[in-house]
Amino acid sequence: MTPAALQQPFRVGGVEMPSRFFLAPLAGYTSLAFRLCARELGGLGLATTDLVNARSLLEKRPRAFDLIETSPEDRPLAVQIYGPSKEELCAAAQMLEARGVTLIDLNMGCPARKVVRGGGGSALMREADKAIALVRALVESVKAPVTVKMRLGWDDANITAPFFAREFEQAGVAAITIHGRTREQGFGGLVNRAGIHAVVEAVQRIPVIGNGDIRSVEDARTMFIETGCAAAGIGRGGLLNPWIFRQCDAELVRGEQIAPPACEERVDFMARHFEKLMALRTEKVACVLFRKIAKWYGIALRVPRPMRHRLVMIKDAAEFRALMAELRAMKPPAPGREPHIPIPSGPNARW
Repeated sequence: MTPAALQQPFRVGGVEMPSRFFLAPLAGYTSLAFRLCARELGGLGLATTDLVNARSLLEKRPRAFDLIETSPEDRPLAVQIYGPSKEELCAAAQMLEARGVTLIDLNMGCPARKVVRGGGGSALMREADKAIALVRALVESVKAPVTVKMRLGWDDANITAPFFAREFEQAGVAAITIHGRTREQGFGGLVNRAGIHAVVEAVQRIPVIGNGDIRSVEDARTMFIETGCAAAGIGRGGLLNPWIFRQCDAELVRGEQIAPPACEERVDFMARHFEKLMALRTEKVACVLFRKIAKWYGIALRVPRPMRHRLVMIKDAAEFRALMAELRAMKPPAPGREPHIPIPSGPNARW
């Protein structure tokens, strides 16, 4: 898309988005605390929660409600649900709509074994009739816009995303997000932008959001140029650089250059993230939750290994704040090259 086209108002199911750069869900990372911090930087359009099991919502399990936690500042917001049961998915969608969620997103892309073996995520791409009937029922069950996130197909021999996109558009979905890999690929190899382009060509009216391997402004530019997608879904690139949404919106839409964040800004962001976790959870829980994402901050800031180890083992707020004071005093150098982005390893069937 051209800058002029990117400047046009962008809507999903009638809901206007602040930008065309979306935070893609990453299980265990894109919690309310992180979403609020990222929104404060600007440039972020739609954010989506971690995927949550529809049955867990209906059973009112505390962990499920932790995953969909939100606030008035956390808008527009999509909640991503998964599961094999049409009845459970529709009931969960109605529950979410009653709670004021902006959009309902159906996950048909997760390759994780625990999701797939239960008939959810990518497994639905192997059952066309069931998936189409499920999506149609989901759209009819709520007034809120329904979107679908999926992969290109189960494997290279079964690239079914264009077919599903056409069928889902007829069923009334508001948008499609395509991760440009197959389930068999997991997160390995390169994203197939030609495959995403085929999905864009398959639909007539609804927007397609391109997802996968967007780690910089240039990656986002390439995604728009090569696929013709209407918006970009950014996951791991947003964890390493939460400023990417503002940078993309400024450069690709308005033609403005924004300086990369200084070390002090990155440390401040990390501190705000932790403090928001503290405000939303207990001190103990905040420390446990932060340990998982601490490795991303360590990578982005090029923190020395001994300090990185301390960061992922924090036990209380006092220890965390002392570490932040040390980091500010050290002023670690900004990354000279793009940091490595960790991905799941090993055969997908073992995830």
